[in-house]
Amino acid sequence: MSRIRKAIFPVAGLGTRFLPATKAMPKEMLTVVDRPLIQYVVDEAREAGIEHFIFVTGRNKGVIEDHFDRQYELEMTLRERNKKAELTLLEEDLPVAGATSFIRQQSPLGLGHAVWCAREIVGNEPFALLLPDVLVQAKKSCLAQMVGAYDKLGKANLLAVEEVPEDRTHMYGVVGMGERTGNAFKITSMVEKPAKGTAPSNRIITGRYILQPEIFEFLAKQERGAGGEIQITDAMIALARSQPFYGYDFEGRTFDCGSKIGFLTANVSYALARPDLNDEFRNELKSLLS
Repeated sequence: MSRIRKAIFPVAGLGTRFLPATKAMPKEMLTVVDRPLIQYVVDEAREAGIEHFIFVTGRNKGVIEDHFDRQYELEMTLRERNKKAELTLLEEDLPVAGATSFIRQQSPLGLGHAVWCAREIVGNEPFALLLPDVLVQAKKSCLAQMVGAYDKLGKANLLAVEEVPEDRTHMYGVVGMGERTGNAFKITSMVEKPAKGTAPSNRIITGRYILQPEIFEFLAKQERGAGGEIQITDAMIALARSQPFYGYDFEGRTFDCGSKIGFLTANVSYALARPDLNDEFRNELKSLLS
């Protein structure tokens, strides 16, 4: 069984919910405390053993490529000023040479189309898919947890899921739950934004996937679905007729950084988790709330 070596990061979105901040800067470069969103997600993938990072970009996203490259002028200035800690941080965040690929999604045709655009680089092997506007704060990265489960399950497709209140299931992609193996369970059905009161469970898909390469065959012929876009969920439903799908109850907390409230909450949570910021920031929060 092939291990998970490659990961796709769809970063072509316009980020309209964060205008005007995203007029000239990609939403994936918005910072949570002092790190861009995309850096957190790449760090999660790296912890899971990912070796090749595939970014599906769009227009005006060149700064993402620059972020994962060397900046010699900055490094020289830091050396001259003896900023050793900052230099070390930049070195740790830098992918090794040849470990990144950048592909253009030339038309805004949805997540399914973005994944399909990476087919030639992924090739005939399973891969991870991580949505950069979803952060998962956990002791062991969400994807690392999933890779551990995948290694035990054998060739299958695995989706990270989490519980939501039943009155919110109509807002998400929801899965039906079957036989359980540890934190994983067989998915018996998948429904995108079911009508209120019709969801098969209260488990929603949360933006972390491990998929088999056969998904590309379905994406290639997938008709446009909701919003006139090629939906990854539609292709997964088709693939599920011939391959097993599992849901995975990961340990950790998600933040939907595609929304302003989720983004602000992530900043608070990640700042409180930092030993160098916790005490002073907590005091400032108490002062504001009083």
